[in-house]
Amino acid sequence: MAGSALVLGAVLGYGLRVPQKVIALVMAFGAGVLLSAVSFELIGESYEQAGLGPAAVGTLAGAAAYTVGNLWLARRGARHRKRSGHHSGQAQPSEEEQNGSGLALALGALLDGIPESAVIGVSLLNGGAVSAVTVAAVFISNIPEGLSSSAGMKKAGRGKGYVFGVWGAIAAASTVSAVLGYAVVGGFSAAVIAAVTAVAAGAILAMIADTMIPEAFQEAHLAIGLVTVSGFLVSFALSHA
Repeated sequence: MAGSALVLGAVLGYGLRVPQKVIALVMAFGAGVLLSAVSFELIGESYEQAGLGPAAVGTLAGAAAYTVGNLWLARRGARHRKRSGHHSGQAQPSEEEQNGSGLALALGALLDGIPESAVIGVSLLNGGAVSAVTVAAVFISNIPEGLSSSAGMKKAGRGKGYVFGVWGAIAAASTVSAVLGYAVVGGFSAAVIAAVTAVAAGAILAMIADTMIPEAFQEAHLAIGLVTVSGFLVSFALSHA
């Protein structure tokens, strides 16, 4: 369900001319929702399970792993993978402009999506129910991601088969990631589960800071502060309902 939002956003971004400011505002709202979910559902849960040490180490490790992967992919053409290509110099490159950029874009989307989905599976380990807040946060944040990125792919000259193939594959990989998060991590100790949860949280935090907020600010400027806080409060209210 959470991963399907990527495909939905891709369909909207490829087929409709959505105003850039609307995309940016939805991106900012999604970032706020994710920030709240990471704080209270992931890092908070990790801290309660194993204390500050595993939570802090896991969060830093996740952020570092994401940053390294993102730097590697950025040098191969995936730096602006969440951008729709509206601004010159900040558009996704075509395959002719940078050979291999198509694969880098796909891997970048995978890098962004896997941590979010893994924690959904891990959340099943704590009481047997998926965290509705985490699913809602991932769903809301995935729509503008798919929307903006698919619009940029279209502008870079990539066809429907590539665009929907990428996002369909990422949605499928998200499902597998959630299953693995439950099946593999379930056999570990509480401290390891807490650390894995924190690793995913750190990767998500790094992704928000590196890709979502810059894209939102580029189009909506100072308005994103209020919108991001609104998303944060909606997610906070859901987690305490």
